[in-house]
Amino acid sequence: MNISQLETLLTISKTMSFRKAGELLNLTQPAVSAQVKSLEDEFKTVLIDRNQPVTLTDRGQVFLEHASRILSIVEELKQKLSDLNETPQGHILLGTTSSIAIQILPRVLSYFQDQFPLIKTTIHSMPSAQVMTSVENGSVDLGITYLSERNPNVETSVLYYDTYDLVVSPEHPLSGLKHMPVEALKDIPMIMLSPDTLGRRFLDKIFRKFNIEPNIVMELSSSEEVKRMVEINLGAAVVSKLSIANEVRLGTLKRISVNELDMSHPVGVVFKSGRYLNSAMQQFLSDLKGMPEDQFISSE
Repeated sequence: MNISQLETLLTISKTMSFRKAGELLNLTQPAVSAQVKSLEDEFKTVLIDRNQPVTLTDRGQVFLEHASRILSIVEELKQKLSDLNETPQGHILLGTTSSIAIQILPRVLSYFQDQFPLIKTTIHSMPSAQVMTSVENGSVDLGITYLSERNPNVETSVLYYDTYDLVVSPEHPLSGLKHMPVEALKDIPMIMLSPDTLGRRFLDKIFRKFNIEPNIVMELSSSEEVKRMVEINLGAAVVSKLSIANEVRLGTLKRISVNELDMSHPVGVVFKSGRYLNSAMQQFLSDLKGMPEDQFISSE
């Protein structure tokens, strides 16, 4: 058994085709078949059902689980050896919300990539509640999100604090108000974040606490989408204060203070406990933690 054979089996499981696997691996189809046959002979079992589309047998699935772990260990070994180089390098998969990706990360990443051009960063935008899960299951290396609950499976570090605000369009009947009581929210058509976001969970707690049945006219998955709907006056919304700094400055959104929403929420960087941090991730974490809070919130 060799690493190439394991990579071939993994690629077949993804493409469900000997031909497509060969194209991705730059191998002929007979070479792909020979590698699989060699594995099957060595372990005296059938790993592949060769009907179309190609699928793994039950034994093939078990074999693939172990093969994937072996390949992960090999990749970690390669990265550790690469990290012996003095210059931080590597690839970071970063998970965060679309608002943080748009409002916060450009300032951070522009500095970081100027200083460390050998480090590549890929950003995956997702609902806030999915960031922690993605860090736990390894689909992203690091996350930046609201730190709402303690999780023993991840390490966290607070970067800055945010609050939520009620916003309306300048054409909205309430746009002239500076302040309103939380009870008044029951009478306002609301554009809400989807239930799987931390912002929505926070707002639902507020509504339950004050026995408010909100008039929800629309639900969207990100604050950026919510803001666009509010700007065209389809309803009011409660979103991150930092995420609306540019719109408030340009006058496309009006902010209304609601005392019950004025609670600080920590935003921080998270990574899986116990995982190996390559030099790229170590450098990125070090830079993030070393930045003063006003570096993140200076857009206001």
